[in-house]
Amino acid sequence: MIFYPAIDLKNGECVRLLRGEMDSATVFNDNPAGQAKAFADAGCAWLHVVDLNGAFEGQPVNADAVGAIIDTVDMKVQLGGGIRNMKTVEGWLERGLSRVILGTAAVRNPEFVREACRAFPGCVAVGIDARDGRVAVEGWAEVSDITALDLAKRLEDAGAAVIIHTDVSRDGAMQGPNIEATMALARAVSTPVIASGGVSSMDDLAALKTAGDGLIDGAISGRALYDGRIDPAAAVALLAGQTS
Repeated sequence: MIFYPAIDLKNGECVRLLRGEMDSATVFNDNPAGQAKAFADAGCAWLHVVDLNGAFEGQPVNADAVGAIIDTVDMKVQLGGGIRNMKTVEGWLERGLSRVILGTAAVRNPEFVREACRAFPGCVAVGIDARDGRVAVEGWAEVSDITALDLAKRLEDAGAAVIIHTDVSRDGAMQGPNIEATMALARAVSTPVIASGGVSSMDDLAALKTAGDGLIDGAISGRALYDGRIDPAAAVALLAGQTS
């Protein structure tokens, strides 16, 4: 399994939200590129970045901060938030991103997701963010009528590199991941699944590793890294199955 440290960007700064609420943002670092370098130095191969402003506004907002991250580290970077058309997908991949994440677009415009997956194989992830099992969109401000499981099945043949499954109610709440829901999703589709939301301790990572090894592709964590509850180097080693 792959460990993905998370950087959420709001107004050019690294923040964390509580359950997706923008007015509950806590600033952890005003230098996103420096934070990315710290994760790279700890041995992380991938970085998960979300443009929070972009998710709400429907277009990229923190492009300067994302560009600085790409220019600073050699690690692979995946980005979500405000990516709603092919021009933006192409622009980000040309800029140096390894993967773009399509979330709201997966609900609003599934054909666009299919088109992007065809045009850029291996470079598109589908972000499925669920609140009480139903998919949340527009920066989690709205909840749709479709369930996370149904959306995953509808897009299974699109050719996405991975599905990133986030339980919004767990995100930033330090209550542990929703392993049951993530495992159900991973069993239901052939697309690799990354777990996100609530990963707040090494015990959480160990539980995900035990339950999902061979089925769950990776795990994302943010707030616990900034609070010092998870050491990124130890997390990488744990999920990779390495022992000291």
